[in-house]
Amino acid sequence: MEKNRPIHLQEVICSSQDAKISKQITKLLSAGVIRKIAPRVYSSNLDEPIEGIIRRNLFQILGTIYPGTMLSHRSAFEFQPTKTGQLFLTTSYTKKVKLPGITIQFLSGPSPIEGDNKFSGELSASQKARAFLENLQATKKLGSESKCLSLPEIEERLEQIIRVNGEVEINKLRDQARGISEQLGMQQEFEKLNRLISALLTTKTSKILSSPLAKARAFGKPYDPSRMELFETLFRELKQIEFPYREEKNTTPTSFRNFAFFESYFSNYIEGTVFEIDEAKQIIQTNKPIPARNDDSHDVLGTYQIVSNKKEMEITPSTPEAFLKIIAFRHSILLSARVDKNPGLFKDKNNFAGSTAFVDYNLVRGTLLQSHDFYSALDHPFAKAAYIMFVMSEVHPFLDGNGRIARVMMNAELVKAGQSKIIIPTVFREDYMGALKKFTKQRKCDTYIKMLQHAHAFSANVYSENMDDMQAYLTSCNAFTEDSDGLLKIKTR
Repeated sequence: MEKNRPIHLQEVICSSQDAKISKQITKLLSAGVIRKIAPRVYSSNLDEPIEGIIRRNLFQILGTIYPGTMLSHRSAFEFQPTKTGQLFLTTSYTKKVKLPGITIQFLSGPSPIEGDNKFSGELSASQKARAFLENLQATKKLGSESKCLSLPEIEERLEQIIRVNGEVEINKLRDQARGISEQLGMQQEFEKLNRLISALLTTKTSKILSSPLAKARAFGKPYDPSRMELFETLFRELKQIEFPYREEKNTTPTSFRNFAFFESYFSNYIEGTVFEIDEAKQIIQTNKPIPARNDDSHDVLGTYQIVSNKKEMEITPSTPEAFLKIIAFRHSILLSARVDKNPGLFKDKNNFAGSTAFVDYNLVRGTLLQSHDFYSALDHPFAKAAYIMFVMSEVHPFLDGNGRIARVMMNAELVKAGQSKIIIPTVFREDYMGALKKFTKQRKCDTYIKMLQHAHAFSANVYSENMDDMQAYLTSCNAFTEDSDGLLKIKTR
């Protein structure tokens, strides 16, 4: 550990009442081995900017020079200086101390109590319940100059507790705050906290809440804020791009149904429902499942039933509530044979894909409802298609069939606008899945948008009155290739 290293090798050395250490510091300072970087603070790092050294070793410095002090108020939540360099500590006096790049604001207040957290050396930090009470104290300053988080920030931290750990945990916090408020003389702050928690749990009026996230919780529509940030990223990028219009060439009922067959075939194939082309044709032409594969056959039939119905595919959500109804109805058709997957009902447990956890089942409705605002603000049909498909894929609102419903919703946007639908062929599966995963993990949507544009450019050339001719064209483009090294060709016609 740093303090056990020879003094001249320690990045930060604090002054001491120990005469031997004090003498060493003086000698090293005179020899130029160390330098003074702040009052009572020295460093053997002679090269880096002082501000960086202070920031990196801040809590060690505070715990050594100001023993018995406590990180409090917003600093007990953030554990770092504010944007303007403010750090707040509670002790027995009020004082302002300036360090390079940081201003330490000492606030007079109660000493640490049982439950407060030991942090670094003689430095401690307010326990969570105490920190909430402290942040509800009156303050004249605003923003990063204030010792307190803003009211919306406090509400969102409370909402997060409910979202992650449920009502039991928030009520436990309330009980802890009630208990220590008498000890700290913070009864008024507890009453504020109690009202906020009651509003979030909808046991009191929600009019006192100011955060949109907290209000959504109070109105019974909690949502996933991290996913909403992701949706906003996509929305902003889609608004910046001028997309081409690719008019539908399958304008007759026959050619529209031909495209719908391959759309259904590939959409199921990509999810692991694998049939030979002739088997899939038999299912569609006879409207009967293959006896040995009843459920899989119904998946193909259900998908085709939706995507081959032009009137159905011209329906898009005009309101948030309509969004929920449309996807539930289409899901009930798609998975009609899989009763165990609750067709038409949102998931009642969480689902995963590898290490990716989709939106918590308690937050599905609220997240979908909230996502509609960005959707409604998009104009271009491709932008709306790309957005709604990603929302469905990212939320994963059902136990099964999410990818297929996502692509149905995507293509409905294009059908309504008279644009070519999009097929994700077998050879393009890895590109498609990889782009979705990259956006989710890295939060950059450029690869996702380019991938879907490429698929759209390809799909716009898939048209014919004859199904065999359409199949032959798809074959010439490597659409059915399963080799991961295969490339999707775009051939003009």
